[in-house]
Amino acid sequence: MSKPLIYPIDSNLPDVLAVLEEAPGVVLQAPPGAGKTTRVPLALLNAEWVGERKIVMLEPRRMAARAAARFMAASLGEQVGATVGYRVKLDSRVSPTTRIEVVTEGVLTRMLQDDPELQTVAAVIFDEFHERSLQSDLGLAMCLEVQKSLRADLRLVVMSATLDGEAVARLLDNAPIVTSAGRAHPVDVRYAPVKARFALGRRAFCNEVAMRLIEVLREETGNVLVFLPGVAEIRQVETALHLAGPGDQVIVAPLHGQLPADAQDRAIQLPPGGQRKVVLATSIAETSLTIEGVRVVLDCGLMRMPGFDPVSGLTRLDTLPVSQAAADQRCGRAGRQQPGICYRLWPRHQHLLAFSAPEILQADLAPLVLELAHWGLVDVGDLRILDQPPPAHLAQATELLIRLGALHRSGLITAQGREMLRLGAHPRLAHMMLRAKELGLAALASDLAALIAEPGALRSSGASGADLDAQLELMRSRDHDGRRVSGVARLQAESRRWQQRLHCAAAPPDQQDLRLAGVVLGFAYPDRIGQRRAGVGANFLLSNGRGARFPSEDEPLAASDYIVAAHLDGTSESRIFLACAIYPEDVARYYHDLVTECCFVQWDTVSQSVQARRQLRLGELVLEDAPWQQADSDAVHAAMLEGVRRNAPECLPWTDAARQLQARIRFVRRDAPGQWPDFDDARLTADLDEWLSADLHGMTRLAQLKRLDLHGRLLAMLSWPQRQALDKLAPCQLTVPSGSRISIDYSSDIPVLAVKLQEMFGLTETPKIAAGRVAVLLHLLSPARRPVQITRDLGAFWRGAYHEVRKELKGRYPKHDWPLDPLAAIPSARVRRQT
Repeated sequence: MSKPLIYPIDSNLPDVLAVLEEAPGVVLQAPPGAGKTTRVPLALLNAEWVGERKIVMLEPRRMAARAAARFMAASLGEQVGATVGYRVKLDSRVSPTTRIEVVTEGVLTRMLQDDPELQTVAAVIFDEFHERSLQSDLGLAMCLEVQKSLRADLRLVVMSATLDGEAVARLLDNAPIVTSAGRAHPVDVRYAPVKARFALGRRAFCNEVAMRLIEVLREETGNVLVFLPGVAEIRQVETALHLAGPGDQVIVAPLHGQLPADAQDRAIQLPPGGQRKVVLATSIAETSLTIEGVRVVLDCGLMRMPGFDPVSGLTRLDTLPVSQAAADQRCGRAGRQQPGICYRLWPRHQHLLAFSAPEILQADLAPLVLELAHWGLVDVGDLRILDQPPPAHLAQATELLIRLGALHRSGLITAQGREMLRLGAHPRLAHMMLRAKELGLAALASDLAALIAEPGALRSSGASGADLDAQLELMRSRDHDGRRVSGVARLQAESRRWQQRLHCAAAPPDQQDLRLAGVVLGFAYPDRIGQRRAGVGANFLLSNGRGARFPSEDEPLAASDYIVAAHLDGTSESRIFLACAIYPEDVARYYHDLVTECCFVQWDTVSQSVQARRQLRLGELVLEDAPWQQADSDAVHAAMLEGVRRNAPECLPWTDAARQLQARIRFVRRDAPGQWPDFDDARLTADLDEWLSADLHGMTRLAQLKRLDLHGRLLAMLSWPQRQALDKLAPCQLTVPSGSRISIDYSSDIPVLAVKLQEMFGLTETPKIAAGRVAVLLHLLSPARRPVQITRDLGAFWRGAYHEVRKELKGRYPKHDWPLDPLAAIPSARVRRQT
């Protein structure tokens, strides 16, 4: 056996062992490349307090878990599965002799739920805790509960390269902190910002990254690790590299979570002799992973982070700048085995956040809430955790689990919820599979669960559309153009795993079950059943009340009456990326427990009428809509009253007489408001129930108000004495010297009497109303009924301005009599020829 390598962490191992001899926990801070992932578990193995029990190490990523287990096993001269093994999703290498288990994907949570005392476990190590995954936070919180209540001797080790160690130490009852200094090899950091901005054009950005990579390959030696935000960018850069031709001696290897395990393993291994390797990776390569031969890191400075919206229940993926902690982790990849170089493709002065937000603050919390309910913790506030989850996220998760039948309203877990946990899938998918099993469709649900877990698995085979039905057919095919369809074997293996857990048979040979794919998918996403909006292209209304659309109107599913959406983004009008069609007749049949009958009477603003309807609804979707013949008359009357109130006062049948009566009442109220009712528009609208309600019986439309005598209705609100007093104080008309009865206009602050000047000859004083207290405002009119003078002092007018007005009127209306002495003249409303 070759001489073992020496790592920086080795000098700290005695301190870690000494702490754990006396204390139940320790926080270990060590920079990237220090060797903590593979050295610490082996160092603890022979501690006296371990005895014959196991050491469990939680890794945030499956690939890192496998790699760490292989490395530790190799250092012992053994195969994986002997002393050191791992357990991850779809892959396990353990045996009765395994003493160190590297686990991920909720395996630790399952161990805790199955054996709360962890009787066979001496210590639990949380590696790369700075990533703050939901599973890490949950696992540590549950272990702290076990340590406090059941196993005081359980040791907990929290390890990280970039983390607030003091905060974690406080969480672990002020556990000691051990710090390792220095990374294995120095890294030269260089800033080389690209000109293209990702937000303005992904293709241009990726092409420039590819060109920068070509330059680095020419200038530097060794293998290169390129950090990109996601799978789409990896494919774009890979395409650009192949077009540029990096040379026959350069192997380009993608590395991301959607790849099968063997492809991931090949990406991190040394290339064949004489060749160089370029690894295009997501953040999966940030931590706990040594990619052989890498001495150059090219970091685009971006990461893809999930953001959960509790209102819509949707998770969107946002492309954001990396945190400083993540940038340091990426940089450290270049110095794992030799001195290295890190090119940062952003300006030196660009500010980075210190840490990325922990997953518990921005993730879908339904799995967490269900796990804790099974654990017996109803109040999540009692959880010992660094960051308490947002109340809105918790409320949304709890409501979803209640809708899926996993929780009682009290928050306690149901038998259905325990079955969902046993399956080990997201609560939505677990509910889908259990519900489908009742209908004999478990194999179909297993296929769907596999496809939803890896939505891009068949993209390279041409399944780029949103139609899950087409992907199901492709997944079930044995070959495609004579070749095995890429990704199918992995999906089929995943489906078989679910089928084994469900104890069900394979899909029927005739594939008839595919007709109900949309129905089965709806069991997982009852809030995302969509109904096509009439005349709005590829747009749908979802049962949760939100809008959604297909990115292209050419999408075949866009013509479906109903769909179920599995993958959407979190925008206001969500884009649908993965969905199934569902037949209209199947909606009410299979979701009858979600369909409610809604009979209602309400005012319709479009038709301006009362609508009494009987509807069958699934959430916000209207499945059936018909008139409700048995509507209660009082409800119809109340809706009509509401419609009038919304549209009053304009909708009321106002006449000149009604408006004048309203103005006269307003006039007399100025001196005695307590003696008169308020007929102003605002008060009449507010008091509709009192004065108009009885007249609305039998009406259902605003148009029917035309038959209402509004003047008479308002007048009826006055007592007989009030009517008599109103006629005296604010008469409708006044008799002028000519004998004409002229209407008074009360619409202004001062009542106006508009009368021809000639009809006022002989009158020396201005007419008064309100028991002689208010002189009217005279509008003296020409024969053409145009004002020639406005005055409240008629006598002064005759003595002064009349003579100037007379000259003008005499020239304009020569056939009329314009006497020099208007007080001696005979008033008249008709033309009088001069003699």
